[in-house]
Amino acid sequence: MAAGTYGYQGVLDEDAAIRREALVLQYLPQVRLIARRIHSRLPSHVNIDDLISPGVVGLLFAIDNFDPGLNVQLNTYAERRIRGAILDSLREMDWVPREVRKKSRLVQTAIRQLEQLLGREPEGEEIALQLNISAGEYHEWLSELQSIELERLEQMDSEDQHRSLLNVLPDEGSPWPSQMVERSELERILALAIARMPTTERTVLNLYYFEELNLREIAEVMKLHLSRIGQLRTQAILRLRSHLDRVWGQPTRRT
Repeated sequence: MAAGTYGYQGVLDEDAAIRREALVLQYLPQVRLIARRIHSRLPSHVNIDDLISPGVVGLLFAIDNFDPGLNVQLNTYAERRIRGAILDSLREMDWVPREVRKKSRLVQTAIRQLEQLLGREPEGEEIALQLNISAGEYHEWLSELQSIELERLEQMDSEDQHRSLLNVLPDEGSPWPSQMVERSELERILALAIARMPTTERTVLNLYYFEELNLREIAEVMKLHLSRIGQLRTQAILRLRSHLDRVWGQPTRRT
């Protein structure tokens, strides 16, 4: 199936329409699965149907633009497009409360300041001290900030500033050398940042994002409370954001 077979040729021929419908039905369970995984990390007021709808749009885009010449399986390509469409939809909704965004920025700033002062990754207690709050209150902040991971790592936002640290490849297999270099540089920076992390946080990230365990399973493996695992993951994500913020230079204002 060549790229664009379905999407850009006007009226679909009957056979193509039947194949397209069959693929949609085949991959709809994947849309629901991805939507449920993302929904489990969101506040209760977010309706899962609001995630499934953009996920279906992402699926249709994947089906209409899939090119087997890229040596990528359709299910892999579709999963990326579905997830991306759902996360893009959430960003456009801007459902994260302003106070949560503010706390996220404060934590990242504290981490960055302590990194420069200590020459190493700060401990949670040191971050709390830098924020002038108790360790217990800091843990409460981390619990509130668990939704922040949905923001792209290469995208930094505040009320009046916006920065794209990296133009992420819009299509897998993009031939632009400059984009490939940028992607490689981002991967190098993230690898170094992860290597510097406390072992517990690095383990949580590995089990969650690479082994694809859920938080409850990770809690059982690491013999820690479920809420603590969520806090560790959030703190690790904020460390990555702080590191990217520091190494990529100062933000520019929106135009």
